[in-house]
Amino acid sequence: MRETPTWRIPIGIIGLFVALMAYGVLIAVYLADYLATLPGWVQTVIYIILGVIWLLPLGRFLIWMETGSWSHPDKREDTTQA
Repeated sequence: MRETPTWRIPIGIIGLFVALMAYGVLIAVYLADYLATLPGWVQTVIYIILGVIWLLPLGRFLIWMETGSWSHPDKREDTTQA
């Protein structure tokens, strides 16, 4: 368990905020006009999918913020065993 602060947490939070803002702006700029022409139920489904897509890399990102590694500590190969 981490006992001292690390630079990864504030940088990670700022990076996450910037990435989500960029993701939202890209969707608003490139897809909003097209999506407006679709029926309401289709728009709802697409926005739900787009709202969930950003969660896919979030787990590994949060693991990196805590541990400094992109993979879960339990999933890494243990090289200390003979």
